[in-house]
Amino acid sequence: MTAQLARPERGAPRTARTASAGDVPPFPPSLVKAVFRDVTSLNVSRPAAWAASVVTRTVLAEIIDGARGAAAEEARRRLTPRDLIAAIDRNVEVEVGSGWYLHSPTFHGLMGELYDAEGVLVPLRQRRGPHKPRAVAGAHRFEAGVRKLLRSRGATAVPAMVRDLDGIASVFMTDLARDAAMVVREGGVKRFGSVSLVTPGEPNPAPLLKDPLLAVSTRRGDRRTVGEADVLAAVTMQLFGDIRQRALSEVRRAARSTSVG
Repeated sequence: MTAQLARPERGAPRTARTASAGDVPPFPPSLVKAVFRDVTSLNVSRPAAWAASVVTRTVLAEIIDGARGAAAEEARRRLTPRDLIAAIDRNVEVEVGSGWYLHSPTFHGLMGELYDAEGVLVPLRQRRGPHKPRAVAGAHRFEAGVRKLLRSRGATAVPAMVRDLDGIASVFMTDLARDAAMVVREGGVKRFGSVSLVTPGEPNPAPLLKDPLLAVSTRRGDRRTVGEADVLAAVTMQLFGDIRQRALSEVRRAARSTSVG
């Protein structure tokens, strides 16, 4: 059973975006490769590391912009953890890195109660597990990049907010690395489908246009190296909606800038 964040009603307008996330350099490839080494022994190509970095930066920028909008409504510029909660509540697409939530005071009381098969309440300490995941323990590695990204978005944040952004970035990139490694091992993406909502008594809706991102794909390349295409396949598994399209677009934009430079 997976606990869900308990949220109030949605409906508040999303904040307007500022400049592109590409205006600040992404996390360094050395950091990305260190994260990948935590979950896989596969080699990681430089384009793959760059893509994972750009995607993580794009997601964090979206979260920060949402938090800025929440803070602006209270005439504040300094972001706090409650602004993070507001950003996730207003834009469910940025609810990523959820493995961090069990280890952050920001999300305590929002995770809901979890019961085992016998109806016994599972304590939070037991849900966390006996050891901190490497992504949680290594979250501090993202602090420099997070602070740089905050400055590029015209924001400052209290230490607790920086800690949460570090943690979300670390867990999200770790999940991305794990999925990219799985794509390499399995030779492609094989776990997608679609769900349609049908009202009883009404005809079934017309079939959706075929989405290449959801199609079964066959991977090309050796089985020892995570490539850029593997990371992009992992993005389609981790993200959805506008944020997924934005992240993929930022990777293409960054690739063009790098080839031109």
